Amino acid sequence: IDILEMPIPDANADFMQLDFLDEGAPAIIAAHLDSKIDVVLSDMAAAATGHRQTDHIRTIALAEAAAYFACDTLVMGGSFCAKVFQGGSSKDLLMLLKDRFASVHHFKPKSSRKESVELYVVGRGFKG
Repeated sequence: IDILEMPIPDANADFMQLDFLDEGAPAIIAAHLDSKIDVVLSDMAAAATGHRQTDHIRTIALAEAAAYFACDTLVMGGSFCAKVFQGGSSKDLLMLLKDRFASVHHFKPKSSRKESVELYVVGRGFKG
């Protein structure tokens, strides 16, 4: 799922071009699924404005939307991972994840530049 058109890398891959924040997008995606799923992985990020706090808030909003989608579609015990930018507005997201997952952690990939504010929040053991 991407807001931009992109080539399909593999015949076994499905691609949907849509804006995840559109009101009907989660329902369209859920209708495409045959059953509950094991993992929701979100690498969404809003287009950078150059203003660090604005970029952080917009990316947290995307991660929250993905987290609510995960809560609707994950199997018990499932996992969630979303890209976020470091900043002070992640409290609501973390509260949601800590309430719905057995464990919640932040993770910064080794491949990420030292000066990058990008990190991932991971929830494991979906509790429903």
